[in-house]
Amino acid sequence: MCWQKKSFEDLTKRELYSILRIRTQVFVVEQNCPYEEVDGRDEECMHIWKEDAGEIVAYCRLVPPEKPDEYYSIGRVLVSKAARGKGYGRKLMNTALLTLNEWDVPAVQLHGQEYLRDFYRSFGFEEVTEVYLEDNIPHVDMVMKMPPARKS
Repeated sequence: MCWQKKSFEDLTKRELYSILRIRTQVFVVEQNCPYEEVDGRDEECMHIWKEDAGEIVAYCRLVPPEKPDEYYSIGRVLVSKAARGKGYGRKLMNTALLTLNEWDVPAVQLHGQEYLRDFYRSFGFEEVTEVYLEDNIPHVDMVMKMPPARKS
């Protein structure tokens, strides 16, 4: 199946349930990190995911800026435990970045776990903060300048 891209309004109930379920499995249960996973931003986001055999194997959301001096961000980036090591993370990021490039955004930010910073660097992201703890997990904020969108 190809990559799915949908706004909140276009998600079916089953799709929304599956998205919230996999995000909770990865970010709350697997990482043993109790926090409010449903943060009130999903309604503003573009959701991108891939399924295999009816299960989400990779997911992220594109989050619009809240303030004029901020950029769009790529958030809740995940690959399910069973699908790791199959290249889905790279394909997911490429899909997200292509989408943002089509929107002609000047730059993209992300709030990533520190152990993934080399992965994000491979796309052109650069660190803009030192490593810090959030919920006892090392994180780093990164930004990538986007190339101008091609006009067709």
